[in-house]
Amino acid sequence: MTREEGLEVLRDCRDRIDELDRRILELLNDRTRVVEEIGRVKQILDLPIYEPKRENEVFENVTVNNAGPLTPDGVKRVFERIIDEMRNVQRLRMLEKDEKQ
Repeated sequence: MTREEGLEVLRDCRDRIDELDRRILELLNDRTRVVEEIGRVKQILDLPIYEPKRENEVFENVTVNNAGPLTPDGVKRVFERIIDEMRNVQRLRMLEKDEKQ
């Protein structure tokens, strides 16, 4: 492979990564909208935001369905971060609602 061919391959890979990142972002925002709905229901029912049992179910779901090459531990770490951000969204929405009342 020549240097120019290699640079072209890199450009192509990076373009594919950019497209995948946009798709991931769209899915994360879809997930966030569902999490906001869950937060509204939890607030009405006076339920806690943090549910360790449910989080474990999410981890089980994504690791069992992972076909790789991302390792199960890697998948869990990614979803730990996603879940942490989703809890922050719920907390912020609850604070916003409390401030409006």
